[in-house]
Amino acid sequence: MSVETLTYAALVARLKISPEAARSLTKRLRLPRSLSDDGKALVSVDLAEIRHTPRPPKIEALKAEIARLEARVADHRADFERERADRLTVELLQATAETMAAKEVTARLEGEVAALRTGGRAGGSIERHGQAARRLGHLAATIVEADRKACR
Repeated sequence: MSVETLTYAALVARLKISPEAARSLTKRLRLPRSLSDDGKALVSVDLAEIRHTPRPPKIEALKAEIARLEARVADHRADFERERADRLTVELLQATAETMAAKEVTARLEGEVAALRTGGRAGGSIERHGQAARRLGHLAATIVEADRKACR
C-alpha cells in the first residue's frame, strides 16, 4: 500500500483519464486533498486500490460508430442504385418494344391509307367503292385496336 501525492495533471496522466474525470473520481472516493507551495491542488491516492480501466473517449467511440454507419449507408446506396438501374433498364426495354410495335402499325396504316387514296382516284366502279369502304372500315378498326393497346 503506497500512497502517492499527485497533482490533478499527474493523476490524469497516470490513469489516462480527462481532468473532469480525475476531479469526479477524487470527489467520489473522497480522496484527501491539499495545496502545494505553488498553490496547486494535490491528491493523496493509492493507485493500487483504484480499480480503473480506462474507457475509450466518447468522441472516439462516436467517430467509430459514425464510420460504421457511413459504411452501411454506402452499401445501401449501392444496392438502391443497382435496383434503380435494373428497373430503368426494364422500363427502357418495354418502351423500345412498344415503340417498335407502334412503328410497324404506323407503317401498315400508312400503306392502307395510300392504297385507299390511289384506289379512290383510279376509277368510279361500285365494286371499287365497296372495296374502299371495306378497307376504310378495316383501317378504322385497326386504328381503334392500336389506340386501345397504347392505353394499356
